Amino acid sequence: MGRQILLMLLTCVFSAQVLSQTTGPERGSRVIVGGGMQDLQILQRFAELAGGLDEPIVVIPTAGGGDSYDQYWPGLNQFKAAGLTDVTLIHTYDRGIADTAGFAAPIREARGVWLTGGRQWRLADSYLHTQVHEALIDLLARDGVIGGSSAGATILGSYLARGDSSGNTIMMGDHEEGFGFIQNIAIDQHMLRRNRQFDLLEIVEAKPELLGVGLDEDTAIIIRGNRFEVIGQSYIAIFDHSHKLDSGGRFYFLEPGDQFDMLQRQAYRPQTTLQPLERVVEHNW
Repeated sequence: MGRQILLMLLTCVFSAQVLSQTTGPERGSRVIVGGGMQDLQILQRFAELAGGLDEPIVVIPTAGGGDSYDQYWPGLNQFKAAGLTDVTLIHTYDRGIADTAGFAAPIREARGVWLTGGRQWRLADSYLHTQVHEALIDLLARDGVIGGSSAGATILGSYLARGDSSGNTIMMGDHEEGFGFIQNIAIDQHMLRRNRQFDLLEIVEAKPELLGVGLDEDTAIIIRGNRFEVIGQSYIAIFDHSHKLDSGGRFYFLEPGDQFDMLQRQAYRPQTTLQPLERVVEHNW
């Protein structure tokens, strides 16, 4: 009996550890951008992961909160400027419509989907746990790519930072569930541009199992499996309750070219070979 109880306890501990691990889907890619979207090379990298500039892409602008969107929406100009030739826009605020096969059909034919900026709770209200959500999961399973900028970046994680419908300065609000394409993560955006570099501390202190990732504008992470690479023009910040700087700082920055293993919570900086980032030590806050 004692051995059975011990085995049950060990199983519970192991299960809790697995549930708290930060992981991405086994297949497909995610392109997560901190806003701005002036660097067309990020969209071109997105197109490359989709298979090329001529592959079918779906854009979802719902986070923006406009009364309506169509193929003449100016936000599509950046995709054209980046060279993408087959871009379809879909949008609804009606969950009933989003939960139909017909509405989700363009996603099932696409090689990539992009979610634009605005307020992330609108994406959750419209698409979470609908056939659109299911089609996005299927897209990753087909080795497709899902990208998002600003609100469209935050929704891709499991925890929805700044999800409160009353204002975007509330970090933990009335919407807390994202699409979950990366597990046990909270994503923030416009980090340095809007002086948000300390904001994720609130979430990670309250939920220490989460990995916090803050991205500045025109900066992205490319996620495949459990690893990501930083690209773009500025920096991202890592908020990891199990690691801090040797000076005691509770977050640290990565620059373009750096890589991060989400499962191991280990940052790397390419030199002659890939080396662990200096000054980051394993130590709870």
